[in-house]
Amino acid sequence: MAELFEDLDPPQRLLMGPGPINAHPRVLQAMAAPLLGQFDPKFREYMKQASALYRGVFQTANRWTLLVDGTARAGIEAALVSLIEPGDRVLIPVFGRFGHLLAEIARRAGAEVRTIETEWGTVFTDEQLSRAFLELRPKIVAVCHGDTSTTMAQPLEALGRLCRGNDALLYVDATATLGGMDLPVDRWQLDVVSAGLQKCMGGPSGCAPLTLNERAEKRILRRRHIEEGIRDKNYKAGDGPMIASNYFDLAMIMDYWSDKALNHHTEATTMLYAARECARVVLGEGLPAVFARHARASQAISAGLSAMGLKLFGDPRHKMANVTGVYIPQGVDGDRARRALLEEHDIEIGTSFGPLHGKIWRIGTMGVNATEDAILRTLRALEQVLAAQNFKLPAGAGAAAAAAGWRG
Repeated sequence: MAELFEDLDPPQRLLMGPGPINAHPRVLQAMAAPLLGQFDPKFREYMKQASALYRGVFQTANRWTLLVDGTARAGIEAALVSLIEPGDRVLIPVFGRFGHLLAEIARRAGAEVRTIETEWGTVFTDEQLSRAFLELRPKIVAVCHGDTSTTMAQPLEALGRLCRGNDALLYVDATATLGGMDLPVDRWQLDVVSAGLQKCMGGPSGCAPLTLNERAEKRILRRRHIEEGIRDKNYKAGDGPMIASNYFDLAMIMDYWSDKALNHHTEATTMLYAARECARVVLGEGLPAVFARHARASQAISAGLSAMGLKLFGDPRHKMANVTGVYIPQGVDGDRARRALLEEHDIEIGTSFGPLHGKIWRIGTMGVNATEDAILRTLRALEQVLAAQNFKLPAGAGAAAAAAGWRG
């Protein structure tokens, strides 16, 4: 007989890494609401409400603003596999780990991928992006807004103008920034944007908000395909090649979210409740206030770490508001320090990937954790952990500087 194990009783952690972070209490409460069938009129109403709410979060009028069931990566894959036709030229600026992810997914979709790269901790200038674009003349550009692996945020406004002026589609992965940094989808002329809940939106991983405009819709619908078994007698397939993925076929997902409610998958009811509440929390606070709070948190954590004698990572002009990179001091065992924070203080911070692995920590201040209390608790615990490894630092200086930084 299989062991039943004990009841769930996870420890109460303060998640101050690059994501996931602690979910807002209202979101957890929403997830406990009763389940409904996917075609229940009340549930379909909740789906429409979620679309309307995320139009506000994305700052867009796009009709097709919906949720993809799956983690943030599900939204990325749905966007790219539905946009890219085999042989399409795709330009991907890489300034961290997740640019490499976009390139891998695009290659799997059959694209002719060209990447340009910059040193981790920097971003691309508008001139660099323009030069690469005009050399390749891609059909699609795919880029991260913020890459948590490097804590950098790429400016997008000029790139949006460039793509629109040259009839290329621009896809943006905003997993790390949606709800924490300004992302005016329509004003910046972004064609498709996807994100997740587990960072600035203050929810659990498992749902990917996505928005696409009419330019992207036209390209996707020419590849529209309806599964055999639910087609009507008037069915006619699109002129383009079938989208390679069934689950991530945005044309079919759009049919499911439309008034036709054409069956595709069974909507993840509890995750839709979570996503809906995440958006209500963010919009209820107000986007300007949310962005200002994340900026204050960034200022506070940066001031505190610097006052402790630690060196911040990356170009400060392009630092994300919600994740801060800091060099691990010489003589300090970074993994041991992270383990002590977790085991002795119930606080999680992140390591990094690739060329930065073992060189920096990444500390997230986002969602419900973009607060003075969370920042001060983290810095005080980090001070104790560093002192235990004989790192000399002025006692209390980090927390004092962070409090002053929070007050501005």
